[in-house]
Amino acid sequence: MIIALCSINIIIAQPRNLLWYDKPASYFEEALVLGNGKMGATVFGGVNSDKIYLNDATLWSGEPVDLEDNTEAYKYVEPIREALRNEDYKLADSLNHYLQGRFSQSYMPLGTLHINFKSHDTYTNYYRELNIDKAVAKVSYESGGVKFDREYFVSHPQQIMAIKLSSSKRRAINCIISFESLLKYTQSKQNRVLEVNGYAPYHVEPSYRNVPNAILFDENRGTRFTSLFRVSKKDGLVVVKDNGIEISDCSEAIIYITVATSFNGFDKNPATMGKDNISIAYRDMLKTDKSSYEVLKSNHIKDYQSLYKRVVLDLGKTNEPNLPTDKRLLNYTAGGEDKALEELYFQFGRYLLISSSRTQEAPANLQGIWNPYIRPPWSSNYTLNINAEENYWLAETGNLSELHTPLLSFIKNVAITGAATANNYYGVGGWAAGHNSDIWALTNPVGDFGKGDPRWANWNMGGTWLATHPWEHYTFTHDKEYLRSEGYPVMKGAVKFCLEWMVKDKNEKWITSPSTSPENLYVTPDGYVGATLYGATSDLAMIRELFEDFIKASEVLSIDNTFTKRVTTVLGELHPYAVGKKGNLQEWYYDWKDKESWHRHQSHLFGLYPGHHITPTETPELAQACRTSLNIKGDETTGWSKGWRINLWARLWDGNRAYKMYRELLRYVDPDNMENKTHTGGGTYPNLLDAHPPFQIDGNFGGAAAVIEMLMQSTDDKIYFLPALPDTWRNGSIKGICARGGFEVAINWTGGKLTSTEIKAKDSGKITLVYAGNEKFVEINKGESVRVDW
Repeated sequence: MIIALCSINIIIAQPRNLLWYDKPASYFEEALVLGNGKMGATVFGGVNSDKIYLNDATLWSGEPVDLEDNTEAYKYVEPIREALRNEDYKLADSLNHYLQGRFSQSYMPLGTLHINFKSHDTYTNYYRELNIDKAVAKVSYESGGVKFDREYFVSHPQQIMAIKLSSSKRRAINCIISFESLLKYTQSKQNRVLEVNGYAPYHVEPSYRNVPNAILFDENRGTRFTSLFRVSKKDGLVVVKDNGIEISDCSEAIIYITVATSFNGFDKNPATMGKDNISIAYRDMLKTDKSSYEVLKSNHIKDYQSLYKRVVLDLGKTNEPNLPTDKRLLNYTAGGEDKALEELYFQFGRYLLISSSRTQEAPANLQGIWNPYIRPPWSSNYTLNINAEENYWLAETGNLSELHTPLLSFIKNVAITGAATANNYYGVGGWAAGHNSDIWALTNPVGDFGKGDPRWANWNMGGTWLATHPWEHYTFTHDKEYLRSEGYPVMKGAVKFCLEWMVKDKNEKWITSPSTSPENLYVTPDGYVGATLYGATSDLAMIRELFEDFIKASEVLSIDNTFTKRVTTVLGELHPYAVGKKGNLQEWYYDWKDKESWHRHQSHLFGLYPGHHITPTETPELAQACRTSLNIKGDETTGWSKGWRINLWARLWDGNRAYKMYRELLRYVDPDNMENKTHTGGGTYPNLLDAHPPFQIDGNFGGAAAVIEMLMQSTDDKIYFLPALPDTWRNGSIKGICARGGFEVAINWTGGKLTSTEIKAKDSGKITLVYAGNEKFVEINKGESVRVDW
């Protein structure tokens, strides 16, 4: 009985929705991230001095893009095509440099809040946590015989951050609040408020470019920002000065923070046509006078949980002891069993999406909304050759469809600037986007007018990939009005670009020319290593997926005209997939070698995932070729790439291989700036953020999405249950996930076998349920549920 009770205590003690630590964070990769979808906060939880990095989703360097910056570029398209027709790939690579424009701008750090405490040099019983069930962080410790507590949250309803300081002894809180920023700023006392006003650079070069004048400021240019700090106290004294706030002899004090920027849309100058950031910040701060801390906190939790609690995952009992999260991750990396950690990582992905994606036209970027650098890695931008899209794989299946709309609204902006790019750079209609974008909806191929490497600078299928998202959103929501008014026009513009961009090959099949396969290089039989070619498989896979989506959307909207007929005809005449001599799905038009067989990108497998036109049942030979390609690449890769590969293995219905890589995604990685690192490579940092490395959030989202793909997959007319269930997840349940067709799904399984499912219809519909080769047809009215036992 004693042994049994001890086991129960271990299980009960295992926190299911908690990240916790027994020491303060020394590095960003150990700190706890909070956000309301616009304001981001990174909390270190130091004792003598706490620091909180502050961000705003709309604070970027730069200004609206110049749509006429390279209007003659399209004239080089035909010479490149001629070089390719002559199989002169070296010349084609050289000429491709002329199809390049400006680099994207960078996501900015707003600043850092410091809370410096007096006489806390020694301390005991330190504890730090992030409760992702409530989106609240806490710190506690004892110093000088007094217990000190801090509580942090960032509210979406009130658009404020609140930090509550409290102590077990009356009047024991003494600290100084200060602010600093890498941007240009001033600060001053305004009655009870410390007011900070500043502005971002009007230009920042990507961090990987070693050029002079990489950061350019002008007081008359760039996005403005305001941050306000106010302290509410129970007793003691609070003194606001021009350079900070001093808190003396307080038993409890609450720090309120608001931030606002002048960003007023991708096409409006933020300095001359921007929003009034100062008045917006004060408007939000006024809310803290009208409601108590407890009311603000309650409203925050209610709002957050309305999204978070939609999905519940239970992978069964775990025997892992209750360790701090970093030690737990280390134990797991060493091979320990910890199903609760696997659940936590999944739900942490949903937490991050809720926390970073609730601002229209400003979707989650490479780092979500958490960035401390003025020249962040890869500009912390929107990288369209995988990363921005991977951020949203979780949105629909994870029952967070509303959080998809920041990306969908951003795509509408990209379609506008992309029309100029299609015309100027490619000489065709419709709209296109390249490798990188930013809040200004940059769409031109980057590279600084010829200085970039074509293998990454000249990829032009970003718009094609993005344009698959409106249909994805429709398949889960059945929102026909959205499809008609917003989604369909965006899709049609991208389709138009593809139709006009493609040319016929020697076999009278449609191909792209020139093309590249994202960031990869081929080796021709004569040994030339290059990037530019014609008919890259990834291009045609994305076009095939978009065309199929567009045809379906046209049918839903009862649109049948010469344009839709043209799309159908060209779809049937696309250059087909090819299987190489190794049995792999060819990445290149010819069966060429990769310069790096293990390359992190697997864009030519797009049709398997996130696309839908390669499947084990409908196209078994192509699915097998995808499997061979993945085996050739191997499992060792970066964080976001591993997240993608887990989804690919799940689509191949190989649960054990997917689970193996899921475990590898949760491999512990030391913080970036730590000396004497022993755990390096792709994986997961101590605070559960994804290590590319460095930090990129896409791996978190891709990994979380993969858990659902392992447990459920869907098409327009079928739901597949447990298609890639790993052996180790023998017992479990998941409820609240979403399937195409407008259905919400709950699944229960025991001993590795499906026991029951429950399907709730968001819209009336018919669906075929599939498990282990068995099919059951159900018809459900809107709002009703059907339980099916297996």
